[in-house]
Amino acid sequence: MFTVERSEKVFQGRVFDVRRDWVRLPNGRTTALDIITHHGAVTLVPLDEQGRLWFVQQYRHAAGTTLLEFPAGTLEPNEAPEACAAREIREEIGMAAENLQLLGTFYLAPGYSTEYMHVYLATGLSPAPLPPDADEILEPVALPIDEVLNLAHAGQLQDAKTLAALMLALPYLKPEKSA
Repeated sequence: MFTVERSEKVFQGRVFDVRRDWVRLPNGRTTALDIITHHGAVTLVPLDEQGRLWFVQQYRHAAGTTLLEFPAGTLEPNEAPEACAAREIREEIGMAAENLQLLGTFYLAPGYSTEYMHVYLATGLSPAPLPPDADEILEPVALPIDEVLNLAHAGQLQDAKTLAALMLALPYLKPEKSA
């Protein structure tokens, strides 16, 4: 059995905190584990009437590059995931979704983070922009499903949450190749 012997907050940030847990392992040894604590997040798979998927191009400083990602965002404390999804899609691609369907949930990086991701298929899109967050410079991009699948297979989609969300959405997508 794994037992937390003690825990302390070692960093408090704007989006996440870091705590250090001293954990007794089943073999009797104790180890220190650094854990990112996070409120959770949403990722959206926006599908428009033309069968295109909507993404954002965004510079990611930690990766040192611009990535193509599905719209996503962090839950506010005590915010319902669906409410977060409805807000984030408007902030990031300027569209509201008539329908938000939960496709699945997963831990983003369970080895060191509590971040839990909720993935929604967003359909019935219509223009309804909200101002983006002050620190976000985003470029919305709409791509045909076949092109998205080609990008994924070629290793050109490098964001894990985007790849996982695409996998969850596949049963709802109709690529032209299989039509």
